[in-house]
Amino acid sequence: MTDITIPPDADEDQARRLIEDHVEIGDVVEIRSEERTEDHPVDVTGEVTGIEPGYVEIDGRPVGEGSVRYDQIHTVGKIESE
Repeated sequence: MTDITIPPDADEDQARRLIEDHVEIGDVVEIRSEERTEDHPVDVTGEVTGIEPGYVEIDGRPVGEGSVRYDQIHTVGKIESE
């Protein structure tokens, strides 16, 4: 698995570009809002179904129900590619 960390000072456009460079539609990813620790496991795992303005769409779900806003992302880890 390869990870990319979004710098805390990255704006939405920078975060989106980093994610677009790292994953593609169809990739299965882990998205964490904080650094991974024993007491803070993976936040979201699923298939990238869209890299939208404002958020990464996971499994076709809306923000808050599986998809994640760029400003909430600390790390994206690619588990498998299509």
